[in-house]
Amino acid sequence: MNAAIIVAAGSGTRMGAGVDKLFLNLAGQPVVLHAWRQLDASPWVHQIVLVVRDGQQDSFQNLAQNVRLAKPFKIVPGGKERQDSVFNGLNALDPATELVAIHDGARPCLTQELISATFEAAAKHGAAVAAQKVTDTLKEADASGFICRTVDRTRLWAVQTPQTFRLSVIRRAMEAARQQGLQMTDDTAACELIGQPVILVPSPSPNPKITYPSDLLYAERLLS
Repeated sequence: MNAAIIVAAGSGTRMGAGVDKLFLNLAGQPVVLHAWRQLDASPWVHQIVLVVRDGQQDSFQNLAQNVRLAKPFKIVPGGKERQDSVFNGLNALDPATELVAIHDGARPCLTQELISATFEAAAKHGAAVAAQKVTDTLKEADASGFICRTVDRTRLWAVQTPQTFRLSVIRRAMEAARQQGLQMTDDTAACELIGQPVILVPSPSPNPKITYPSDLLYAERLLS
């Protein structure tokens, strides 16, 4: 069996909305429900674990009761950092899980095509991540904000989610990060610690993360 972990334990303070950004209305439903429904509909996914801020379990449970979902799910509390939350999610998975996709709840423009592509790639390579090739010109700046140099972008990719793994691989990677006292900003960085190759899976369409109010407007246009 395979599973998905939805990471929904962030504070969302940069939105400045006064409420959890995952519950903000986006195209007629809460932000987090977009990705949740896509993962629920995927034939690759058999179980879903939502990792939420401690104290918000009831809010997510109430949300689930108001929609029709096909797959069994668990709601577990997150940790201090994203990596801790992912670790909690991994510990909540069925022991029979073979592949797991880890996805940001604040990325609502997830598609069936991208879910399938990352699972297929992870089944073949052990680890896969949705990504888009960097097209902007990149500059390195000094501490005062002045340009130091232009960065060669030809081999640069912006990684996103889903980040999909064999469960044995991501468990070993996360344990290595914990043992070394390292906090990773994404899950594939932990794979680098153990020498696990990670294949890049090009996102076929925009896959933004809702961080600022302008991101919500952009996602609204994409989903309309």
